[in-house]
Amino acid sequence: MKKTVLIAFVLISTALFSQKLTKGFVYLATIDTTITSELRYITHHNFIGKPIDGYLKNIIIVTRPTAKSLRNIQQQLLPLHLRLKIYDAYRPQQAVNHFVRWAKVLKDTLMKREYYPDVPKTRLFELGYIAAKSGHTRGSTVDLTLINTKTNKELDMGSPYDFFGEESHPYYKNITDLQKKNRLFLREIMLDNGFVPYDSEWWHFTLKNEPFPETYFNFPIR
Repeated sequence: MKKTVLIAFVLISTALFSQKLTKGFVYLATIDTTITSELRYITHHNFIGKPIDGYLKNIIIVTRPTAKSLRNIQQQLLPLHLRLKIYDAYRPQQAVNHFVRWAKVLKDTLMKREYYPDVPKTRLFELGYIAAKSGHTRGSTVDLTLINTKTNKELDMGSPYDFFGEESHPYYKNITDLQKKNRLFLREIMLDNGFVPYDSEWWHFTLKNEPFPETYFNFPIR
């Protein structure tokens, strides 16, 4: 019986994970199968409005230490009827390059109303929403939120994921007490497990002791 299960797992793994990863990286699902993912960048539902270069499959890739820390967090959340939902993790440099090209085409504002209604596209670089380098490309940064396992709905964080504006700052004041509480809970559990938050985005965290602090990778997500 055990042998049959092992063979089945190997077959499933081969079907799902179609590349040999750079040393030090893992598919998150090989470490924890309970964490939900929704890679917006493989779809049209993102701030550009088109699939992003390098995103070929809804699979989360991270460095091994990041995966282990996320598993620990998930184990703490599940008894509370919560679980992690990841929007983005490792991001290839080709995707960052895609963002940069898009930001320079000022007439392309297809998703402005949803993602950056109050921010002129001419200021995306200046305000830090778009940059030529991203911590995601080092493999230890994640964008995530929390899901209530009883309702299967995301907790209300007061602003959507990837929204460009002050509303996404972790300590933005003009949101409800519940929204503030949800943001603070997410922030605290990530801090307690070795992640560092980002000042402008409530969903963005980087592993403090990331293994590749100076290396930006470019292999695709598939």
